[in-house]
Amino acid sequence: MEQLFDTYNMEVSAAEVAQLLADITAEAKLLQTAEVYRQCLSFVDYTTLNSTDTLERGREFAERVNQFPAKYAGVKNVAAICVYPALVNAVRKTLDKNNGVKIAAVGAGFPASQTYIDVKIAECIMAVEHGADEIDIVLSLGRFLDEDYQTTFDEVAQIKDAIGDAHLKVILETGALKDLSKIRIASLMSMEAGADFIKTSTGKMEPAATPEAAIVMCTAIKDFYEKTGRKVGFKPAGGISTSAEAALYYGIVKHILGSEWLNSDLFRIGTSRLANYLLSDITGKEEKYF
Repeated sequence: MEQLFDTYNMEVSAAEVAQLLADITAEAKLLQTAEVYRQCLSFVDYTTLNSTDTLERGREFAERVNQFPAKYAGVKNVAAICVYPALVNAVRKTLDKNNGVKIAAVGAGFPASQTYIDVKIAECIMAVEHGADEIDIVLSLGRFLDEDYQTTFDEVAQIKDAIGDAHLKVILETGALKDLSKIRIASLMSMEAGADFIKTSTGKMEPAATPEAAIVMCTAIKDFYEKTGRKVGFKPAGGISTSAEAALYYGIVKHILGSEWLNSDLFRIGTSRLANYLLSDITGKEEKYF
């Protein structure tokens, strides 16, 4: 951990973030177009994370994705379906393998991350074995807030090592971190530990995604890339419910990281209800497909 803090400046100026947000917000008004909304739709993780989710609900999600290309010709499909581990097998068996849509599973004691590391690892391994392409975990917030950074780092590293080629998305739950410098520390720590994506929120607590957190996280991704040459993805999630808000996050990524990050391998966005708003603005009529 000493090396991490020696490598990067962990201080964040709230005033500089506020000024950058003002600049990007002005730019983002020009991004409220059908073409940008089409791109944003293709970055959506189509998600159901309810305690009442049934296997049939997982199959229904997969079928809806399967049928999307025929119903909306010329509009690119969502990036992934995100479910609890118990639904992964049902989704995998139903999902058309040729449509390019990934399966993401939450794991490691989601959403609280308050269980044993052996349990976290086992759950993530099992999700991959059942067909998950991506695993979304929550940073061990209790340990992080205690400033036990080594344990927090080690957990992410162990889980990444255990799931092999599957992509690891680490959720920082930025609403619980409060201070912008803490968000930067959590971002850089997760990436150094092997995260393929860093994500703002679970959507299970407030505040969820905020533009300020997104700016800090994207800046950390840029700094990490400049130091290591490894590109890490970004996902704002939770509370994003309009196409204009999606365009703002798109603008943040474009301004800080550049157009090369504007693809589903490096940029995802939530929530699922956003998909219908984007689709409505693309087609020019109210859509309730998702």
